[in-house]
Amino acid sequence: MPPGALHHRVTAALANWQLDDAERLLSVVDPSTPYEAPTGTPPGTGGPATDDEPTLGRAWADTLRAELLVRRLRVAGFTLVGEPLDAPEATESLDLHAGVADLLGPGEAGGDPRSESAAHAALAIALVRSAKAAFDASDDDLQRAAGLARHARIELLSRRIDAAMDEAVEAASLLDPALPPSALLVDTLGTLAGVLADLELMPLALDYQRRALETSTAAAGAGVLGPDDDPDVLAASAATCLGALCAELGEALLEDGDADSARPHFVEARELAEQALAQLPPDAEGIVAAQVVHGWALVGLGEHAAASGPLRAAVRTTSARGDRALLASALLALGRALRRQGDGRGADRQLAKALALATEHGLPRLRRAALRELCTLHAELDDAGRALPYLQAYLADELDRVDERRTRWVELFGRRKSLLENERAAGQLRRQAYEDPLTHLPNRRYAEARLDGLLSAGRTPALAVVDVDRFKAINDAVGHPGGDAVLRAVAELLLAGCRDTDEVCRWAGDEFVVLLPDTTAEQAERALERIRRAVAAHDWAALGLTFPVIISVGIASATRGDDRRTLFAAADGVLYDAKRSGRDRVVRLSAVTQTRAPDAAPGPAPAERAAPVQDTALDPAAGFAPLLAGPAPRPADPPLSLGGPGEPSLAPGPAAPAPSVPAEPDVIWGVGRTTEQVLALVRETRAAHPDRPALVVRASADTLVALASEHPGSTVDAAAMSAAVGRVPDPVGRVGVLCAGTADASVAAEAAFVARVTGTEVVRVDDVGGSRLRPLLTDRTLLDDVDCLVVVAGLDATLAGTVGAMTDVPIVAVPTSTGQPGSFGGFGALLTMLTSASPGVVVSNIDNGHAAGVFAARIARRTAR
Repeated sequence: MPPGALHHRVTAALANWQLDDAERLLSVVDPSTPYEAPTGTPPGTGGPATDDEPTLGRAWADTLRAELLVRRLRVAGFTLVGEPLDAPEATESLDLHAGVADLLGPGEAGGDPRSESAAHAALAIALVRSAKAAFDASDDDLQRAAGLARHARIELLSRRIDAAMDEAVEAASLLDPALPPSALLVDTLGTLAGVLADLELMPLALDYQRRALETSTAAAGAGVLGPDDDPDVLAASAATCLGALCAELGEALLEDGDADSARPHFVEARELAEQALAQLPPDAEGIVAAQVVHGWALVGLGEHAAASGPLRAAVRTTSARGDRALLASALLALGRALRRQGDGRGADRQLAKALALATEHGLPRLRRAALRELCTLHAELDDAGRALPYLQAYLADELDRVDERRTRWVELFGRRKSLLENERAAGQLRRQAYEDPLTHLPNRRYAEARLDGLLSAGRTPALAVVDVDRFKAINDAVGHPGGDAVLRAVAELLLAGCRDTDEVCRWAGDEFVVLLPDTTAEQAERALERIRRAVAAHDWAALGLTFPVIISVGIASATRGDDRRTLFAAADGVLYDAKRSGRDRVVRLSAVTQTRAPDAAPGPAPAERAAPVQDTALDPAAGFAPLLAGPAPRPADPPLSLGGPGEPSLAPGPAAPAPSVPAEPDVIWGVGRTTEQVLALVRETRAAHPDRPALVVRASADTLVALASEHPGSTVDAAAMSAAVGRVPDPVGRVGVLCAGTADASVAAEAAFVARVTGTEVVRVDDVGGSRLRPLLTDRTLLDDVDCLVVVAGLDATLAGTVGAMTDVPIVAVPTSTGQPGSFGGFGALLTMLTSASPGVVVSNIDNGHAAGVFAARIARRTAR
C-alpha cells in the first residue's frame, strides 16, 4: 500500500516503462487474479473475487497490475477497450469476447500476440473492477481518493478521457481540505495534478500540486511521516513537480507570444528547482529531475548557455538509468536550448530523440511540444520539406485534441442537463413532501420540522392552532368542492393577516397552524384576533354559503425547555377551551389558563364571550383601568359537543353540583418522580377523591404531555409547570398576582395557577418592579379590587413592603432565588421581606408559589362569603 517502498519502486518502474522490472517487483505479491471466466462468460463482465472481502493492500496490488497490463497493451499498439493506437485502417480491433477462458491460462495463447493482448485487456478490466470495489467499500476517504487518482491515470493510458475525468472529479471531491497532512495525501495530490495536466486543466493541476507542496511541508513540521519517508525528499519531489508544471505553462505562454506573462512562471520554476536541489542529498534520485526543471526554467528565461551544460549531464544520467519520461523531458529542454542558440543540427538530433520517446511511451504533452519545436526549427532553417511532416503530425494531434474537447463538451452538456433535470425533480419531490396540494401551504411534515428547528435553536415561538368551526355543516351546505374552496379562502385570509416572518401551515382536515417566531402569546393573540374578525366578516355568500364561516384559535408560547409535542399539546388544549366557550374566539395559554370542564353539565353555548383571565403588562398611560373592568358572570362551561342542544354530547353526563366551598385539590409534587409515578399517583388520587381535582406541580414537560394525553379534561400550564386533573371549581373571590421581573415569572405562574385551581379568580400583572411601579401610584384600583395580593420578587424584594404600605389588602410575599449573585439563593430576598416594616404582609418560603397561591385563595374565598 502507498506510500510504501515497494509501491514507490513499482510506480517508478511503470512511469519509466520498465515493465519487466515492474512485473518482477509485483511477483512477490499474491499473484492470484480476481477474474475467473467460466465457459461462455465474456470478459469484462466480471467474475467472483478470490477474497470474499478484498483488502486495500490487495486493491493496490490489483491497481498496479492493471496499469502494468495497460502499458503492455500500449506497447502492443492497443487500448484497454481493444481499439488500435495510431494503426492503419486495416488493423482490426481486438475481440475481447472470444476465447478469453483459454487465453487467461499460461501458455494457452498459442503464441498469437493479438490473443495475448486480448488476455491482458480482459485481465486488466477485471483487476480494475476488483480494486474499485475494494476502494468503494473502504471508509478511508484518502485511500479511496488515492485509488481513484491512480485509476484516472490508467484510464488516460487507455485513451478513455471521459472515464479519466469522472475518476479525477470523484477523487477531488474526497480530498477535503481538513484532511491531516501525510505522505499518502502528498502522493495523491501529486498524482491528481498529473492527471489534470494531461486533461489540459493546467490551472487546476497547479492548484493541486501547490497543495501537495504545502502538505509536504506541513507533514514534515508535524512529524507525522513514517521512518521510510524523508521529509526533505518528500518536499523536494513536490517542489520539482510544481516547477515542471510552471515551466510547461510558461513555455505555452511563450509560444503564444506572451513573454511578459510567461516570465513569472519561469522564475517560480527556477526558484522551486533551486529549493529542491538545496533540500536533496547529493546521491538522491530526485537530483536529476530537479536539474532538468532548473535547466528548462533557464531556457525559458533566455539563459541558454547556462542551461546547456546541466541538461547534457541530465541526458547522460537518465540514459544510463533508463528513466524514459525524464530523459524525454531533458532531451526536449536541451533541443529547445540548442535551437534558440542557433545550433540547428544539434537541436534536430535532440528533439527527434525526444519525439521518439514521447511517442513510444505515451507522453502526449511532450510529444506535442517536440513536434512544435521541430516544425519551428525546420521552418527557421527554410527546410519546408522536413517541416511539413512535423506540421502535419502536429495538426493531426491538435485535431485529436479538438475532437476530444468536442466530445468532452458534449458529455459536459449531457451531464449538466441531467443535473438540472435531477435538481428539478428533487425540487418537485421536496414540494410534494412539504406542500399541501389543496391550499399550497406547507403541510404538517414541514410544520413539525420547522418547529423543531426553532426550538432547538433556542428560539421562543408562539404557536396558534386554528380550527374552522362546524366544518361538517359547511360541507353539507355546499358539498366537498365548496368545502375545499372555503379551506383555500381561509388559508388566504390567514396569510394576509400574518407577517412575512410568520408561517401558515395546514395541519390536517380543517385545522391550520401558524408559527410566529420570537412572539409572545399576547402579541399572537392580538394578531389572530384580527384574523378571526376578518374571517367572520368575509363575503362567504360568493361561495354559496348562507351563514358566515368562523374559526376558533388556541395559542401557546414556548418557554425554555419546551419541545414540539409539549407546545402543540398546550395550544391544542386551549383550542378546545375556545370550542367549549362557544367557538368563534381566540384563547391563549397564559400563566392562568382557560379551564376545561368535561364533567360540567351540558348546556347551550353562552351568548356572550367569556371574559378571559387578564395577563398583560401594565400600561403606563392607561394604568390598570382596562384590567379592572367588572368581569362578566361566568356561566358553567358546556362539555365538548357538536354545537346544538339536540346533538349528542361527547363528554360524560352531568355530575352532582359542586359545593359552594369546594374542597382544596390534592397536591402531587413532580420533583424527583418519573412520569409513570406521577400518572399512578394521579389515578390513585382521582379514584379516592373524584369530587376534587388532582393538582400536579413542578412537573416536567414529558409528564405534562402524558397527563394531557391520559386525561383529556385536564388543565395544563406549561409556564407554571403544573396541571390540574378533574373539574376546577368555579371562581369565588379574587386574587391579584404581582410579579417583579421576568426572572420571577415561573414562581408567579405557579402561584396564579394554584390559586385558580383552588377556586378563585386570578388577575396577574407582570414586570412591575423598580421604576415600573409608577402606574400603581396613579391607579390604585387593582390594589383595592382584590381580596388578597401575592407579590413575587427576587431582585426587587422591597416590592412587597412598598405595596403593603399602599393598601390594606392582605399580602403574601414570595421571595425567589433569581436575584443578584450575592443573594445567597434567595436568602437575601427572604430576609428583606421578613424585616419589612409594612404591616399586613406574610412571607412564604423561597420559590414556594404553591403555598402562596393556596393561602391567597383561602383568604379570597372566605372574604367573598
